[in-house]
Amino acid sequence: MRIVVDINHPAHVHYFKHFVWEMESRGHEVLITASEKDISYRLLDLYGFSYTKIGNYGRSIAEKMIKIPILDLRMYLAVREFKPDIFLGFGSIRAAHVSALMRRPYLALDDSEPSPYEHMLFVPFADAILTPTSFRKDFGHKHKKYEGYIELAYLHPEYFSPDPSVLDDLGESVDSSFVLCRFVAWQAMHDVAKSGFSLEEKVRLVSRLEQHARVYISSESPLPTELEPYRITISPEKIHHMLYYARLFVGDSQTMSTEAALLGTPAVRCNSFVGQEDMGNFIELEEKYGLLYNSADSKMALDMAVGLLNDQTSKEAWRRKRQRVLSDKINVTGFLIWFVEHYPESLDESVFQNEMLKWYAPPSEVS
Repeated sequence: MRIVVDINHPAHVHYFKHFVWEMESRGHEVLITASEKDISYRLLDLYGFSYTKIGNYGRSIAEKMIKIPILDLRMYLAVREFKPDIFLGFGSIRAAHVSALMRRPYLALDDSEPSPYEHMLFVPFADAILTPTSFRKDFGHKHKKYEGYIELAYLHPEYFSPDPSVLDDLGESVDSSFVLCRFVAWQAMHDVAKSGFSLEEKVRLVSRLEQHARVYISSESPLPTELEPYRITISPEKIHHMLYYARLFVGDSQTMSTEAALLGTPAVRCNSFVGQEDMGNFIELEEKYGLLYNSADSKMALDMAVGLLNDQTSKEAWRRKRQRVLSDKINVTGFLIWFVEHYPESLDESVFQNEMLKWYAPPSEVS
């Protein structure tokens, strides 16, 4: 099988890396196309992937809309000689358009309900849409829901084992008390009129947190001068190991909030999606599993964070909660491999449901 995997965000590198490695080991041919977003190219290089650069969509919504047909064309030119059998991407607009042009199936993954512009541009062209069961929209007969989160494509115990040696780069140990903060740039299409921590709130957050623990910052955008010394410098492929050992995570990032929760690290997420049109996965992680605190108010989020730092049992409690969610959820990469290798039969509802029953054995315990 000849498969095109499209990468449009650094997180997508993690989503699909194990899928690509496993499919290639099974004899399939995979072509990776990628656009430039933050550290997406750097991550692909660090993992040793060969890929075709498509460029970037730009920053403003107007620029993104203008560049859609341009990147569609670049992707078509990149894949036409490859003659793919199938396209795979996470909400990829260009993969949807090019697959339709080439009359090849496109399998789209998604987990963000409040993405009306993206959905309008890729859903009509997708042949299958795969989302977590917590996803609250319905895309009809081609929509299949799996019991998991996309982050379990790389954070499931089958693939992720925490490496304490990563902490050596920071001068920390497994017994250290440190906090990781993550701030995003808020420039995606679905981020229109949405926001996270303001510059003043970031300063206030760090000032308060460092009274209780050492603070590290990962940020897509420039930081106030006084916060630049807190910016982490470790290689990006090591960030999940750091996150696993952190005493606490606080941020306005959607992805890293979920990652922290699934790694058993107490997590506080603060942005304007909360309470308005929030995603089902964040609601489930908070209300069903107690792994994530969500707030649209920065002061409330800060109080939550300090409360977790003052609770000396919180990290141990989160580890136990993590085991519960891992017992409930599936190995997403394994599921995705099955779905792609058996497509289009895997789209049949009875075949899909019968297969899902095989995926619910609890994973091995992880310390």
